Amino acid sequence: MELKEAISKRVSIRYYENREVEEEKVNALIEAAIRAPTASGLENWFFVIYKSEQARKRIHEIMFESHIEYYQARGLPEEKVKKLKSKILENGMYKAPVYIGVFIERGIGVLKDSKYTQLEFIWAIESAAGAIENLMLKAVELGLGTCYIGVTSLDKYQKELREMAGLEDNWYLVGVIPVGYPTERISPRARRKSLDTIMRVV
Repeated sequence: MELKEAISKRVSIRYYENREVEEEKVNALIEAAIRAPTASGLENWFFVIYKSEQARKRIHEIMFESHIEYYQARGLPEEKVKKLKSKILENGMYKAPVYIGVFIERGIGVLKDSKYTQLEFIWAIESAAGAIENLMLKAVELGLGTCYIGVTSLDKYQKELREMAGLEDNWYLVGVIPVGYPTERISPRARRKSLDTIMRVV
């Protein structure tokens, strides 16, 4: 598969087969992830593979709870919130055989002056984001689907997901990635904005 095809077929998958993802494929995803650029060469990332039945059940509940909080904060009508409840809890949206939590460690950097602390934190997040994209493209090649979930980084859910993984408070959750074999058809959508509206040559 050429890179162009993988990029095109990388779409957010929200429904998965009730089928285990092979260990070698999970390992291949992480191996691809850590080939991403890493700020200051720190490799400041950590990947937690949530695959036990208990962990997956709770993460699926967290997916629902965090999405509800997000949509309520956006001011969505209660009717739409109820539809989301039906999609996630009853129809199994985001119910995956594997979830990958991508963490970075706070306070890790090479610059001594504290005025750079926030910037190095942002660099670490950017490094993790690059790793996530690598992981997702590798998943396409392996016939797997993924979806980036950011709402799990809301404070109370982040804390719980850290505790589930046995991580201390200095670890920050950048995102959770459901991984599995898609049940839905891969249908890439065109972007709403054209190149001339999102690009400037100077």
